[in-house]
Formats: sequence, structure tokens, C-alpha cells
Amino acid sequence: MQQLEFQLKGEFVELNQLLKLVGVCDSGGAGKMLVAEGGVFVDGKPESRKTAKVRAGQVVSLGDVRITVLK
Repeated sequence: MQQLEFQLKGEFVELNQLLKLVGVCDSGGAGKMLVAEGGVFVDGKPESRKTAKVRAGQVVSLGDVRITVLK
């Protein structure tokens, strides 16, 4: 499993933007498509909201990628 860390600069980051910023996809639009297809989880629960607010301490996973959001 690929472990990534994302350093949060504000209060939250939108899920589709997080996927773009860590390099899982090329654009926010591609991030939205990944979320729409299913298979993206936040703290182990399926997340279908493309712009869900991801905050420090949460873990996003999809496929063999696990992203830890840090403050």
C-alpha cells in the first residue's frame, strides 16, 4: 500500500482537490470522477460527496493508496 501524507494549510481541503494535490489524479475534475465511481473512503467509510471537507487527522483511501491529512 502506498502511504502519502498531506500537510493541511487551512481548516479543510475538498476531497477532489486533495486527490489532485497528492498526485493521485491530474485535475480536480478527474478527482470528482474518481469519487463518483465509488471506491474512495474517508476514515474507512465510503464517501460520495465530491467536495467533502477533509480535515486534519482524517485518512482518505482508494485502491492501494492511503492519504493521511496532517495539520
